[in-house]
Amino acid sequence: MAHAGRAAPACKPVRALQGRVEQSNIVTPRSIGRYNSVLLSRAGNVDLITRISENFSESAHLKLQSMDALAGPIAAAAERMVQCLKSDKKIMSCGNGGSAADSQHFAAELVNRFEMERPPLSAIALTTDTSTLTSIANDYDFDQVFSKQVRALGHAGDLLLAISTSGNSRNVIAAIQAAHEARVGVIALTGRDGGKMAEVLKPTDIHICVPAQNTARIQEVHLLTLHCLCDAIDCLLLGVE
Repeated sequence: MAHAGRAAPACKPVRALQGRVEQSNIVTPRSIGRYNSVLLSRAGNVDLITRISENFSESAHLKLQSMDALAGPIAAAAERMVQCLKSDKKIMSCGNGGSAADSQHFAAELVNRFEMERPPLSAIALTTDTSTLTSIANDYDFDQVFSKQVRALGHAGDLLLAISTSGNSRNVIAAIQAAHEARVGVIALTGRDGGKMAEVLKPTDIHICVPAQNTARIQEVHLLTLHCLCDAIDCLLLGVE
């Protein structure tokens, strides 16, 4: 309430305040509307059908081009995985971002099933336990979120499926080094030139490297590779129908 004998301060015009807000980084309905108008004007100049078709074409061509180079390593990896599982050992998997999703996808296909009915297979994604991941990252370093789990859970004869599109993920590299210390075999799934992961792999490890530069295309071949591994594992364990 204004003091007696003193006029209350006049309210500033809403338009003036709105202009000041828009000059800052605060989002307002007016600024959003203006931003959407720009997006729509740009979108009108994009031929989405052509762009989508190009994405399909690039993905299909890369898969066909990679087939001869990757079929051998994928087959070797599947045989190693079956040997591991038949010895009552387990397969651990890890990666970041989309590769984390791939590691979980692969573990789920083994623990549940792929396309054939079969008993559950021993696999675990090291990307799912948020309490373990955040405690390690908070108390130590994010580079150790997978390596500490490998040291805790890995035993001689187990396998680690290490996934990185660039091959340069520091925490995945640390997991590979921890696997070597624990006598855990490594199957690396990378892209480009394999990055630093290629440098730390042992001759007994298996490297599946997608010969491409684009992250999205590499990830698409990674998914196909994981499905090929699942199919090959089922075929080797159950026979081909």
